[in-house]
Amino acid sequence: MVDWNLAVATANRLMRPGPEVSRDEAREIVAELRRHAKAAEEHVRAYTRMIPEGHAPADTPVLVVDRPGWVKANVEGFRELLKPLFEKVQERRADTPGGAVFGAVGGKVTGVELGMLLTFMASRVLGQYETFAPAGRDLPAGEQGGGRLLLVAPNIVHVERELDVDPHDFRLWVTLHEETHRTQFTGVPWLKDHLQGEIQSFLGETDIDPTTMLERLREAAQSLTGNRPEGADGEDGAPSLVELVQTPGQREVLARLTAVMSLLEGHADYVMDGVGPQVVPSVTEIREKFQQRRARGASRLDQALRRLLGLDAKLRQYRDGERFVRAVVDEVGMEGFNRVWTSPNTLPTKSEIAKPSDWVARIHRA
Repeated sequence: MVDWNLAVATANRLMRPGPEVSRDEAREIVAELRRHAKAAEEHVRAYTRMIPEGHAPADTPVLVVDRPGWVKANVEGFRELLKPLFEKVQERRADTPGGAVFGAVGGKVTGVELGMLLTFMASRVLGQYETFAPAGRDLPAGEQGGGRLLLVAPNIVHVERELDVDPHDFRLWVTLHEETHRTQFTGVPWLKDHLQGEIQSFLGETDIDPTTMLERLREAAQSLTGNRPEGADGEDGAPSLVELVQTPGQREVLARLTAVMSLLEGHADYVMDGVGPQVVPSVTEIREKFQQRRARGASRLDQALRRLLGLDAKLRQYRDGERFVRAVVDEVGMEGFNRVWTSPNTLPTKSEIAKPSDWVARIHRA
């Protein structure tokens, strides 16, 4: 379905270069980001109290990468995560006349499209905890896809220069957010398997019948051009292309995934703001300028792509999730909030993210 090598080659060919730095500066930036990742781990563990005292630090690698390195890492993750779907398609294709030829051509087209998407994203991501990293040379010996923390150095430098903030403070501030994600997955043993199960459920619902898919794409085109059936808008306004081609079963799974992702992103923002004043001297200035940057957005084309790809929903997850975490901690304290990590049954629903008191009532007052 996807020519992965072509996807990487396309992204590398179209990718804009990062900010100019000398070789010595680059070495210093990489070393500092590694130091900050180590320091952030200790700060986040102490603040969240998610991992008991005396437990060893997270045994997952920290990789400081450039934009091509981020693309390569994500392609590896995609290949690992989408294996079940591709096997399903391969079985169907074997019974279809001309399936092999169609697959070869379709894989090239999809590879180019994925490469273009990765190009768009590669200059925007500051960091990422790659949950579904495959086993490989970047992982510790014996580690079977345990996850890895990626810090995208050129993007961090670009934003700190754009905001005109203290670079050392900004780098630590960013690593606090990303390190929180690593703490979430290393401190909650069942979280990765739960998230992977939900994603596989979503992919398992995928209808690979071409006629059905074309019909959904036609409806999506009508929606995006304004010819949307009455009542088709979601509660958050115009849906993204991803939402428009879903089955009813996928929408149910996505509602649960949205709640989990809102929790994870909001928790990371809450922790970043909670730890920041203690260890980042200029955190108030950084936060204010960063929020202004988020609010400003970008060009019309950039805004259209963000809406089409569902990236606007990602920003809502930061906002709504942080509001949920703050409200719960204010009411029941950090220990009370940490009951959210007990099991999949204690995770908030999408409606509880919007109304934290309902989660408190269900978990603490049932």
